[in-house]
Amino acid sequence: MKALIYEHVSGGGFAGTPLPPSVLSEGFGMLRSLIADFKAAGHHVVTLLDSRIAKFNPPLEADCLMPVFAAHEVHELIRRNAASADVAYVVAPESGGVLQSLLEIVEQTGAASLNCAASTIGKVADKAVLHEFLNTLGVPQPKTLVFDADATAEEIKQAVKGELRFPLIFKPSSDVSCGGLSIVRSEQQIVAAIDKIKRECLSELFLVQEIIRGAAASVSVISTGEEAMPISLNRQDIALKTPDAASSYRGGLVPFEHPLRSKAFAVAEKIVKSFLGLRGYVGVDLVLTDDEAFAIEVNPRLTTSYIGLRRVVNFNPADAIVNAVLKRQLPASLQTYGYALFSKVALPPPTPAALQEIYGINEVVAPPFPLSGNSTAYALISAHGATVKTAASKFREAKNRVFNTVQGGQ
Repeated sequence: MKALIYEHVSGGGFAGTPLPPSVLSEGFGMLRSLIADFKAAGHHVVTLLDSRIAKFNPPLEADCLMPVFAAHEVHELIRRNAASADVAYVVAPESGGVLQSLLEIVEQTGAASLNCAASTIGKVADKAVLHEFLNTLGVPQPKTLVFDADATAEEIKQAVKGELRFPLIFKPSSDVSCGGLSIVRSEQQIVAAIDKIKRECLSELFLVQEIIRGAAASVSVISTGEEAMPISLNRQDIALKTPDAASSYRGGLVPFEHPLRSKAFAVAEKIVKSFLGLRGYVGVDLVLTDDEAFAIEVNPRLTTSYIGLRRVVNFNPADAIVNAVLKRQLPASLQTYGYALFSKVALPPPTPAALQEIYGINEVVAPPFPLSGNSTAYALISAHGATVKTAASKFREAKNRVFNTVQGGQ
């Protein structure tokens, strides 16, 4: 089949504005991984790429790569290329309705969308709406209060008293990753947390949640839209920061061995099967304590854990997405082999010669692009090993090799 694959950050969605290098490494890593799997399955792949990235001639296996010079070109390019494709897959943030609007374009062209249905995105993307729905399902969640964006610090203090205990998480209702998110340890930090949400997000609501002490994790799920199959439990490496700093997702481990794996799978499957339009690949974020799996968020799209997942499962996960959406078939069997450890690494921007050398390092999924105006570049490195220890050792070796290559090129 002819497949259009689009990733928003690397694919032109930020054209004309500064590219965030940390998020870019995740986006390009997902794009590269998905394209490689579609090619391995025998499909013809078309993709879009921000012209600032395309000029570096990055390692992508796409048959046709179209550079994007301005963000306003994206909708028309997606429309035109989806119309001539058999299938399309979009990786984009749910915030601001970006993912939903792009999927509506794809669905209008007649191409088969391999994403979750556009009409379902809003039902899970809004964290306040999702929280209420999960309550009706009886799914364990952190204690949560929802506030309007114009709520004052005093109103929040009064509402929290007797209901929640510090430290708390403040996060917007309609943003992705760690945008606008803060850990608040005392009443004195509430004003700064509210200001951060208003500054970084356009959300009309925000959530205040008690912190669950446990392991940050996610479950990768393949769904037909009716039936769902948990594929892997993934560890998440998340840095939670106070309002004066940026919280961030740094990487993860696939699979994650945890005593509550079965319970986490059951919670994720229950959630995904409750939404008929959730199909293809879905990520469910959780926190695992000693005895409970608490649901945090639902991601109705590819997540960064895919980069590790594809290294350990006994089938092509891109094929699994295609089969789930087009044939209503789930993988016949599931086995995992070894462990994949992946993480973002901050680096000085490499020289063009050093960048070309880094392209040849197999563990580098997303190279550290030296973008104009950025003093830091990010590489995303993924290493596979028979044991966690072996994977970690290979990761360190690859990281050191990248550092040495960059420093040698200075």
